[in-house]
Amino acid sequence: MTEFEKMGLKPTLLSALKKIGFEKPTEVQDKAIPVIMSGKDTVVRAKTGTGKTGAFLIPIIQKIEKKDLSSAIVIAPTRELALQVTDVAKRLAADAGLSVVTVYGGASIERQIYELRKGANIIVGTPGRLIDIFKRGELHLDAIRFLVLDEADIMFDMGFIEDIEYIISKTRGNRQTMLFSATMPDAIVKIANRHMNSPERLSIGGEEEIVVNTITHYYAIVEKGDKFAALLAYIDEYKPDKAIIFTHTQIGADVIYRFLKRNGFDAVIMHGGLSQSKREYSLSDFRKGTKFLIATNVAARGLDISGISDVINFDVSEDPAVYVHRVGRSARMGANGRAFSILIPRDRYIIWEIENMAKIKLQQIELNTKKYKIEGENIQYSYDTREAPEGGFRRRFHGGRTFGGRSGNRFGHGRFGARRNRYPRRH
Repeated sequence: MTEFEKMGLKPTLLSALKKIGFEKPTEVQDKAIPVIMSGKDTVVRAKTGTGKTGAFLIPIIQKIEKKDLSSAIVIAPTRELALQVTDVAKRLAADAGLSVVTVYGGASIERQIYELRKGANIIVGTPGRLIDIFKRGELHLDAIRFLVLDEADIMFDMGFIEDIEYIISKTRGNRQTMLFSATMPDAIVKIANRHMNSPERLSIGGEEEIVVNTITHYYAIVEKGDKFAALLAYIDEYKPDKAIIFTHTQIGADVIYRFLKRNGFDAVIMHGGLSQSKREYSLSDFRKGTKFLIATNVAARGLDISGISDVINFDVSEDPAVYVHRVGRSARMGANGRAFSILIPRDRYIIWEIENMAKIKLQQIELNTKKYKIEGENIQYSYDTREAPEGGFRRRFHGGRTFGGRSGNRFGHGRFGARRNRYPRRH
């Protein structure tokens, strides 16, 4: 008898678990599933990559039947995470004949309403789109028996707290609520106290284990004009198998993407300024084997992608919590990983803040950036990383040749190739 069988799961769910390769529960699943199946409200703190999605989906699918429409709702911070949860939910619910519908912005709301009208047992969605559909009278929140807040800390970081409060206020009072989060800031504790009924609190791993302990943390300090050289030097010396490169802004992601593509690297890009189809295409390609994903925080938060060997912070945030979220993309499920950050001299203090907050040690490394100097060009970002978060950037041009915005960049001439200095027409 397997450990899942010992939990008393129904045959259709056990069959689905076997098909998708869930051989035994992870620690968070082992602790959370029995509590949720008992009917208790539950607050779970666990690091990214520990199997939290299965921890709430397995007991929900165990407890609902095909006739139970609009029984469960999972609220996720981003459309990528919503689609990720949906994928797992559909595979787990397939043998039971349950319907799973996803709703999120950037896609046809009419199509999503059509799917809901056909009948959905489990609804997965982002806060804004859920509210839009509810206000159109197409989402019956008063029928919800199970409510899940997935990656709660990320949702609060992204400013969704009012939307979350609104959605919860429209659900029935006797629902079962589950809250899953990698960290537990005060905002999450307060919402749990307000909207949950004597929740069972589970903490997977010690409070000090904020960052996966199988990650090795490196950083290099270079002049601003040498950041691209440092990136190439790190890739050449450490040879990442599969890496996410984080930037602070959409423009920064565009610049690095074009830079790597021009130099023969296999790369895709993902940020909030791209269409949903483009983001899904990039994510699919990265999962299938593309070596580098260049992304902003907004686009990459909460993604569960296996096999990431390196997380590279081209831009290092002043907020240590952002560092924690980023590096959590590596070393999933106990695997080893590396985190590398590129800093300029004025940002040395950020290292101390990360070490102090995350209780880790970052090792400074020296890279041979001279080998990768780009002759005849002064490559710099076209924005100030301190003043230009995604969604609110402003361009700032420097002397010398510069990079422009998303519609086209001027690379000039040099040993990495040539392009005429022009901006292509916008389409």
